[in-house]
Amino acid sequence: MVEPMFDQYGRHIHYLRISLTDACNLRCVYCMPEHITFRRREELLNDEEILRLVRIFASLGVDKIRLTGGEPTIRPRLVELVRQIKQVPGIRDLAMTTNGLLLPELAFPLKQAGLDRVNISIDTLNPEKFHAITRWGRLEDVWAGINAAEAAGLTPIKLNCVVTRGFNEGDVVDLARLTLEHPWEVRFIELMPFGGVAEFAQSAVVTSDETRARIEAALGPLEEVPGYDLRDPARPYRLPGAKGRLGFIDTISNPFCEGCGRIRLTADGKLRLCLLRDKEVDLLTPMREGADDEAMKEIIVRAVWEKPWGHGLAKKVIPQLRVMSQIGG
Repeated sequence: MVEPMFDQYGRHIHYLRISLTDACNLRCVYCMPEHITFRRREELLNDEEILRLVRIFASLGVDKIRLTGGEPTIRPRLVELVRQIKQVPGIRDLAMTTNGLLLPELAFPLKQAGLDRVNISIDTLNPEKFHAITRWGRLEDVWAGINAAEAAGLTPIKLNCVVTRGFNEGDVVDLARLTLEHPWEVRFIELMPFGGVAEFAQSAVVTSDETRARIEAALGPLEEVPGYDLRDPARPYRLPGAKGRLGFIDTISNPFCEGCGRIRLTADGKLRLCLLRDKEVDLLTPMREGADDEAMKEIIVRAVWEKPWGHGLAKKVIPQLRVMSQIGG
């Protein structure tokens, strides 16, 4: 029997983001330091532990899951893990956020295993600038991943662009222009401050209002897409006549906390209640100490009830314990 979860503000919590690893095959400037030490494998949730938690969360009304990282596609046995997650009763929607580098090999197997769609990170269409932002990456590899995902039916394709002052704020027009010919959603995300990159992030924020104004100055006025769902962080717009649409995620300038039904499971087994708050609840330790499913449900339900209303950035409360790659976004 499903027992839906609510927090103290009456929000229905039904969306779980699972970080499969804190490691990545890129080193994006806004996400992690170039020289970072990742956790040892034994400190992370194994496949059996992830599946057990998915079953428990599904029994508590979670029906939507997004797999994140670090970079989730570098996890061993990923396709089989996706297959098993999608087979859990109650899980109706399974998506993934990825940098796309490994999708030419993985897109079709992941689709066959039950993955519904992907969000792919791409912050510029300029190859040199892309290499500078990611420190290691090649734009053509991401583009091949986007094409592979579309060919495999991992749609609708969503492209995530973190807009960073001094790096790519001038590139948003070219990215927005993609929606004129492609049925994709290009999403522009305000840069969020975390841990060791917080000082850089605070000085590099470009608001969504500024990004919208830049796009409209070049491509004309944007049309609001009707029927916006408050639970979706991306506020949708469309260029006139475009096949796709644009989304603006205003985490800093216009928070969407009222409709937030998300919780996050880190790769090392912590339940994080708000992306931009450091409070976490340890699930890995009680599992490994022998807690049964009912005990785990009690821990989770009690934690979810305490989910904060929203972040504290306006009061200069900045998450310090992790960088973005250790949370999963």
